[in-house]
Amino acid sequence: MAETIHWADVVAKEALEKSSRHIVASGITPSGNIHIGNMREVLTADAVYRALRDAGGDATLIYIADTYDPLRKVYPFLDDSYKEHVGKPLSEIPCPCTDHTSYAEHFLEPFIDSMDKLDIHPVIHHADKLYKEGAFVDAIKTALVKRDEIARILEEVSSRTLEPDWNPFNPICNDCGRLTTTKVTGFDPDAETVDYSCSCGSTGTVSMLGGGKLTWRVDWPARWPILGVTIEPFGKDHASAGGSYDTGKRISAEVYDYPAPHPIVYEWIMLKGKGAMSSSTGVTVSISDMLEILPPEVLRYLIIRSKPEKHIEFDPGLPLLNLIDEYDNLDESLDMRAYQLSQAGGDGAAKIPFRHMVTAIQIADHSFDYLLTVLERGGYDVTDVEKVRQRAGNADKWLESFAPPMVKFSIQKTLPPEVRNFNAQQRQVMKILSERMPGYEDGQAIHDGIYDLARELDLNPKKLFQTIYQALLGTKSGPRLGYFLVSMDRDFVVERFRAASE
Repeated sequence: MAETIHWADVVAKEALEKSSRHIVASGITPSGNIHIGNMREVLTADAVYRALRDAGGDATLIYIADTYDPLRKVYPFLDDSYKEHVGKPLSEIPCPCTDHTSYAEHFLEPFIDSMDKLDIHPVIHHADKLYKEGAFVDAIKTALVKRDEIARILEEVSSRTLEPDWNPFNPICNDCGRLTTTKVTGFDPDAETVDYSCSCGSTGTVSMLGGGKLTWRVDWPARWPILGVTIEPFGKDHASAGGSYDTGKRISAEVYDYPAPHPIVYEWIMLKGKGAMSSSTGVTVSISDMLEILPPEVLRYLIIRSKPEKHIEFDPGLPLLNLIDEYDNLDESLDMRAYQLSQAGGDGAAKIPFRHMVTAIQIADHSFDYLLTVLERGGYDVTDVEKVRQRAGNADKWLESFAPPMVKFSIQKTLPPEVRNFNAQQRQVMKILSERMPGYEDGQAIHDGIYDLARELDLNPKKLFQTIYQALLGTKSGPRLGYFLVSMDRDFVVERFRAASE
């Protein structure tokens, strides 16, 4: 079976046919917890960046933090004190926890830390600094001078009518600090200033050097030539007919004389049963939370394995457990390219199936020292204790946060009350197993031995399995039985089965 070409290599090949040098950009507004849905943009950009480099291209990865965007509303995770900050740039609003320099940095810092753990190392640009350092001054002048031309493009492409006083620049009011309540009343290109009036009653003049920002549909194409962007992923909302990429292409070419970047349109990551992830609605799973459960390379794989135009349904329950084990076996599959692009710079996790680790931790009653013994009984190498500790920590966090009830169990320290209801045949089974258990060498032998016993007694294997689980857990179901039993203390199992037979 022929190996398929990875989507990132296809994008890289197309881009390298036009030029050998590329700047791949991504950007996110840090208005709330930056979640896995946001990470699709950054990881898509990083996959293409790696593919360009692998193909011999000269590539740079950049990340633009839209820290000069306004706070749109008081989100569910904010208190009412933020009402007075609605409309102000995120970089100029106080930090919710008071430990960071601004609201923007409060959400940006953990995201940058997560990127580092995921082995993503872009050149990071803060929008507020770009504006304050003068990177946008020429673009602002051009936009103000060509206001009518930009307005015509926006109306033609988006099929909407702009207000007569619409302007591509939003000044920041000197009094209230908002940029969503101001109107441009004049500008001086030589002095590089803009006059404004604000709905708060203030009028004044601001500098083009950090005194405001371009409105989004102009800011985006303006930054392409400023930063030299040639490739950029973005969500499907920006790619809709008449959307911001369509208007951006025209503004970039006709106003800023710069070709629009190669677009990579991506679909949303949907949280199972809740819809598209969104910081503003609180439907999120944060990246930092996920990195406590998923090894970085598996989180990369979750996104990189799918073509950007396919939506990803993220289910942190059992499917997440399956995903980790799927990734562990990738080196034996055909999807080697996704495996390569998912590498996160480390030397990998302990080679212990995540599903088994979930079982072993519960057998060990969450004691790490005893866990090592449990794993050794199952035939696993625990020489690299720190790798084992990391995987155990991931599994423990998954059990705590996302595991469905059917996966959780607790070995009963005394004989469960359900055993009192065993019939004569069930007691006979327990007696025979207590005698045979010492002779089984491994999990497969135990598994086969239980089926042999079911045939000998003409007993439904499912009924036999239920009996064993009830004797140990007090429930009718549990982990894969052979490997579950071999991981437990053999003397304990023998004694429990003997007690259940009496």
